[in-house]
Parts: sequence; C-alpha cells; structure tokens
Amino acid sequence: MSEMPAGGKGLLLHPDMDEVRAWMHANKSMRVTDKVMDGHEAVRRFVREGDFIATELYGSVRAPMGICREIVRQGYKTLNFAGQGVMETELLIAGGCVKKTELTYQGWEVYGISNILRRAAESGALEISDWSNAALAWRLKAAAMGISFIPARSMLGTDTFRYSGAKTVICPFTGQLYTALPATMVDVGIIHAHRADRHGNVQIDGISGFAWELARASKRLIVSVEEIISSDEVRKWPDRTMIPWFLTDAIVHHPFGSFPGEMCFCYDRDQEHLKAYIEATETEECTQKYLKEWAYDLPDHQALLDKVGADRLAWLKSRALGR
Repeated sequence: MSEMPAGGKGLLLHPDMDEVRAWMHANKSMRVTDKVMDGHEAVRRFVREGDFIATELYGSVRAPMGICREIVRQGYKTLNFAGQGVMETELLIAGGCVKKTELTYQGWEVYGISNILRRAAESGALEISDWSNAALAWRLKAAAMGISFIPARSMLGTDTFRYSGAKTVICPFTGQLYTALPATMVDVGIIHAHRADRHGNVQIDGISGFAWELARASKRLIVSVEEIISSDEVRKWPDRTMIPWFLTDAIVHHPFGSFPGEMCFCYDRDQEHLKAYIEATETEECTQKYLKEWAYDLPDHQALLDKVGADRLAWLKSRALGR
C-alpha cells in the first residue's frame, strides 16, 4: 500500500457539488404534472450535446435500450458517458455519440470482450477511465448524498485505480488508507423500470441495481417503463416506489424496452438476437449495418416491436414466466 500513487491518471468527469445542489434546488419542481411523452420528445427535450449522461444496471438486465436507440437516431456526437451496461453502451459508442466515458467491466462473459469498445479505445476515438463496479455505484451514492466524495477500499493496489480518476485519503480516526471516490453527478440519467404513474412515481421489481442512486444523482431524469399505471395502484405498493415524482422529468412507455435484454419477471433476453449482434460487431462495417437495421431505419420503439414480431415477444415473455 505504501507504493500506491496519490491519485490515478485517468479521466475524471467531476462536478462542483455545491453548484449542483444549488441547481437542483432551483430547477427540480415539486409540482405534480403529467410527464408522459414519447422517446423522441424525451431525448430532444432533456439531452443536449456535451451532456454527461449515465445509464443504470448491469449487462443486459433492465437496460434502457429504447431510449439509447433514440439517442443514436437523433445523431448526438459529443456526449460524455458513465455506466455499467453493455449493449446500450456499445450502441452509443458505435453510433459515434460518446467522446469520453467512465466505465466498469465491458464485455459479454462467454461471448468475449466488447469488439466495439476495443476498436474505439485502440483507435483513440474514445477517452476512457476505469472504475470498479462498486466504485461507480458508490460515486453515484456520494452525489445522491450531496457530498463531493466517498471513502472506500475498492480498487486499492490495482491497475484499475491507476487508470481511474480516484485519489487516496487517510482516515483521520484510524490512519487507514482509503480510496477517495469522487461524486458522479450527471446531466441526464436514463433508467428502464417496470412501471410508473403519469406523474413519475417509478416502481421496480427484482434487482434494483443503483436506480435509487442514479435518480438522485441526475439533474434530469428520463425513465422508460414497461407499464403506466394509476397513482392509486402506486399507493397500493409504496415500498416499491424507488423514484418519486419530483426526481423524474420524463416517463416513456416502452414495453419490451430492454430488448434484446431481459426484464425481471417480464421477459427473457433474446439469446439468438444477441449472438447475431455480437457476431456483427466483429467488424465496423457489419456493426454499422446492424445500427442501420435496428436503429436508424426504425422511426420509433413501436417500429422495433413490429420488426421483432408479436410471436417472438410472446415467446420471450413465456420463458421469463416459466411457461
């Protein structure tokens, strides 16, 4: 531990938390309004070039694919990004939307590493800093708490630390060395959830990931949902409401919004589609053909569902329900 550098040498997208807190107080409204809109409007209204955006959850679970396809379609070019997902991250990078990113593990387990991320990193098209999964989630927790950093033991003594933007700090009580993880407050958070009412009270079943933290670490928050329900239904299960209305800026109805990823208790991931996608990403040319077919040529989320087909979607749903 004595040989550890005082700080990593990686990119750091780090806000002034006092400025952020002042912005939140001035701009987050407590008014109860109807926040339902389509994906095109949500992205157009709340995502701006140069924004620092983040998505939530891991791998292909509850991935906000519908909103990320819309970002690609709208042709953003200068976004900064943080996240722990895989396919939505790859689409944004392949679409040329992202210039700088703070990432954790980016790969497909048995299918191998990310071809898209590797090409972007090796070509210098993407500036990257490394973080552990825990570190990124805790950085969002720090932002949600309104503090500028949070101490942890994650990444100490590793090359992940060296290529991150973290620093070390000594505990004033014990003299113990810790990693100082800087808060991550983003301009736009993007989450896919199970259900919400029209005012933006959002409920999640199963794995909660770090939706709680990201919702409170986002200046603006877009949430796509499988289902829009009444406020009376929300009140029946208040313990499931992870995100309250005043944090939410847009609710987008995206059934099968994680496709080809999975949704806890709703539908399984489409393994055949994912396998074909991963094979397509082996070359840049085939990657762009995939984007054309599954993003650019589809005007909206409903067009994607029509392309997949009702029978295929019903089969994926039956697999999740064990039928």
